[in-house]
Amino acid sequence: MTLFMSTDRARFFINRLRARLWVRPLTVCLLSIAAAFGAKLADGTAFAQIAPVIMADSIEALLSIMAASMLVIATFSVASMVSAYASAASTATPRSFTLVVADDASQNALSTFVGSFIFSIVALTAVKNDYFETAGLFILFVLTVTIFGTVIITFVRWVDGIARLGRMGSTIAKVESATAAALKRRRAEPHLRGTSVSSQARGHAVFAADVGYIQHVDIAALQAWAEQVDVRVVVAALPGVLAAPSRPLAYVSGDCDIDYTRLIESFEIGPIRRFDDDPRFGLVVLSEIAGRALSPAVNDPGTAIHITGTLLRLFTLWNDSAAAEEEQTPSYDRVEVPALSIQDMFDDAFTAIARDGAGFVEVALRLQKVLDSLASIGDPEMRNAAEYHGRLALKRARLALNVEEDLKLVQDAAQFAEPTAS
Repeated sequence: MTLFMSTDRARFFINRLRARLWVRPLTVCLLSIAAAFGAKLADGTAFAQIAPVIMADSIEALLSIMAASMLVIATFSVASMVSAYASAASTATPRSFTLVVADDASQNALSTFVGSFIFSIVALTAVKNDYFETAGLFILFVLTVTIFGTVIITFVRWVDGIARLGRMGSTIAKVESATAAALKRRRAEPHLRGTSVSSQARGHAVFAADVGYIQHVDIAALQAWAEQVDVRVVVAALPGVLAAPSRPLAYVSGDCDIDYTRLIESFEIGPIRRFDDDPRFGLVVLSEIAGRALSPAVNDPGTAIHITGTLLRLFTLWNDSAAAEEEQTPSYDRVEVPALSIQDMFDDAFTAIARDGAGFVEVALRLQKVLDSLASIGDPEMRNAAEYHGRLALKRARLALNVEEDLKLVQDAAQFAEPTAS
């Protein structure tokens, strides 16, 4: 139990660090400084007797070239990344910004360029002050050549990656990947290792001290607190919920004359939603991208059609994970956690597309086909949600489509949603 708690909190913390652009470059800079001075250790070993002699002038030349070029390349890379971030926010949705910032290829490239610059400055200063002897100079030469080669390879690969960073297809893929990871994680633990909500009797309501979105719920901390004060906790606010003075975080059954500070602190609250523990947020972001593509200013129904295919894959993944799910004994028996609602997930995913795409026959038709596929996937709750949204989308299409033949195509595709079709 303790292991899970530490792993769960560490995952959330590490993901927050990944979204910080400065973390990886700083780490590489520290490693570069350590490598530059670490070469000195070879001077005090037996290797000093057999190490090839490397002229300090040759190393100085390489380091000077690296120092002069790396800062320029690093500056260029930052400018390109900022341009890509702006492109992602303007063409897709600002909610995808955190995923684009956390792009591993860009962060690795920036870290390599900045780290190489720091390494060359530190090593060049040390060489000019005769800090190294024969063995140290040879090790430094090997390190310099290795870093130089790494920079060239990284730059070539990064040029290919930066051409895609922030583009619509790349952004959609990143959102899909983050949403799929959150869905799989939540499907494997539908109650976050707590128990299902067993009764309507909730108990004493506990409210948040701050206003913001629930980003993470530490179920292990809730369990430890509940055991200490001998109560049961019913979680009322899952990740993604807007915590407000009128909305309870949780309900506590038992002795209510206790301090709820630790319970409130178990809910991580922030100004924005996060993808990690909030699968519905990914569905909302994909829906936003489709809605923007269908706006009169953009008029790009192809992107909306692409999003419907993405949503079909994600809901199929959810259903496949459910089929493979094994019954697990709850790890936290004093904490009751509600499961995600399929109906709510469908509302997040398809409402905006059905509304904004009702006037596009190709979008309305593809949406009905996707909902038909989800209705026949074998899950009763998913079938009910798909049929409901099929009927709703058809109503919107009847109001928006003016050509009789177009409307008939959509009506034929929506036959699965008619009550007699079941």
